[in-house]
Order: sequence, then structure tokens, then C-alpha cells
Amino acid sequence: MQDLKGKKAIITGGNRGLGKATALAFAQEGIDVAITGRDEKALQATVQELEQLGVKATYAVFDIGNYAAVQKGIKTLIDQLGSVDILVNNAGIAAFGTFNEMDVDQWSRIIQTNLMGMYYVTKEVLPHLIDQNHGEIVNVSSTAGLSGNASTSAYSASKFAVIGMSESLMREVRKNNIRVCTLTPSTIATDMAVNLGIASKDSEDSVLQPEDFAELVVAGLKLPRRAMLKGASLWSTNP
Repeated sequence: MQDLKGKKAIITGGNRGLGKATALAFAQEGIDVAITGRDEKALQATVQELEQLGVKATYAVFDIGNYAAVQKGIKTLIDQLGSVDILVNNAGIAAFGTFNEMDVDQWSRIIQTNLMGMYYVTKEVLPHLIDQNHGEIVNVSSTAGLSGNASTSAYSASKFAVIGMSESLMREVRKNNIRVCTLTPSTIATDMAVNLGIASKDSEDSVLQPEDFAELVVAGLKLPRRAMLKGASLWSTNP
């Protein structure tokens, strides 16, 4: 298994939910972590938690759906880390509504953030990984990207697109010793899921927790370089 100590990681949406759990799991492995988000106070608090685990931690505030902001923010983070080995594209938004009920602007925002935002961030990080001829990219999709459901057209469309983009990228950059993994978790008890009414914080024994997801990410990164986790779905054992 690979030793991850000393690696440098960027995690989008790293101040809460899956991103924060992954950042903390990385820090416990000795990985220096840079996190992004739009809530500066939450980012600062998370950085303090990460630093208490003995790693270098930093943050940048920007909207991943804004390419100019992404260009500036990612450059700042890589300069602060000194390099980058791992990118976790976690940031995303969700809203549910029927095809006709959902406002066009909201539908577009979901696509802009979940798909275009992931593209923007990856586009800025990828040249660094190619130049050093190694790297890891973990793209977070969803089981909603494997099958559509009523009232999830925008979210499912964005997550289906993420899978297609991610798998195409995986085939493109294998020659550069870069592993690209696409994860499709089921419902996890994050703040977003709770606010949408699809999960409860009070049901730890029956609903996936962010820490479960973080363990999967770490396990995939620890695989020997000869092996690659192309994709994985994470489900609760409870129906």
C-alpha cells in the first residue's frame, strides 16, 4: 500500500460534509490539505482542525462555477502548498423539483456548479499533474448519476455528465501516470442531504456518514501504483 504522508491535496467544498470528512482523513494520513468553499468562517475553522493534526493546511474562498475565480484560487493554493498530488472534486449543489416546476436559472446553476465547476478546477490542476507525471483525481458523482428519478432531472443530468467526463479523462491521462476515480455514493447524512429532507443526522446506524466516504477515498489512494480504482458505489447496508 502507498504511504500518503507528505502528499499535497486540494479538496473542493472542503469545509463541510464529504469534503471536510475527507480533509480530516487526509490529515490523519499526513497529507497537507488545501480546501475551497464559499463560507470563509467555516473554511477557517476547518483549517484550524486540520492544523491540530500536524499538517499544513490552507484555504481559498471562491465559487467553482466562476472560471476566473477558479484560475486565481487554484494558483494561490498550489503556490501555498508548493505542489499538488491529489485533487478531490467534491463541491456541488442540489435542488429537486419537477421538470416544469424548477426555474431555468436554478437548473442552469446546478449544471454550472456540478459539471462546469469540476471541469474548471480540473483544467487548472491537471497541467501540474501531467508535468510531474503522477497524480490522483477523485471525482464525486452520485447514484443519481447512474439512474434518474422523478424531480431530480437537473441533479441527475449533472451527475451523469460528471461520470462521462471523468471516465473520458481517466482514459486520456493514464499514460501520464495519473489515476482518475469516479465515486457514486448513495445518500449520506451531510448537511445538504438533511436540508433536502433525504437524510437524518439522528440515524447513524442506518444512513451512510461522511466518514464512511472518506475511508473509501483513502483506501483507493493507498492502492499500489500498478492498480487503479476506476469507480465505486457506496451504499448503506440498510435498505
